[in-house]
Amino acid sequence: MNDSPPGPAPGTLHHVEIWVPDLTHATEDWGWLLESLGYSLYQEWPTGKSWRKDHTYLVFEQSPALTAHRHDRRAPGLNHLAFHAGSRRDVDALVERATGNGTWRLLFPDRHPHAGGPGTYAAYLENRDRFEIELIAHPAS
Repeated sequence: MNDSPPGPAPGTLHHVEIWVPDLTHATEDWGWLLESLGYSLYQEWPTGKSWRKDHTYLVFEQSPALTAHRHDRRAPGLNHLAFHAGSRRDVDALVERATGNGTWRLLFPDRHPHAGGPGTYAAYLENRDRFEIELIAHPAS
């Protein structure tokens, strides 16, 4: 009989590692946001940090093996990360904080908060290193 607690369901995302051109920027831009979404600082080392929530964690690393120093979300590879962000009020508060600190800018402002279509309430943001996130409100909020 196995007494160990059950692990995450197969297919659950374990981690995402994002190479960044500037770890200080990444920490300033992503740290507060991830903590606002329920993540906790998980690991730290000289060239990286990670934040964890449940069984999933996000790694940000300024690797010496980088071959480019600018992310392009329109090139092959990662376009954006999308997060459940709570209620519409929660999304609005995150947008206000993100754009107010000058490190994130609102994408598609003419269609915000329905840039994903009339049935959605979400914010699309891009940080100073050109990484995009989508913050999505619960449909019932």
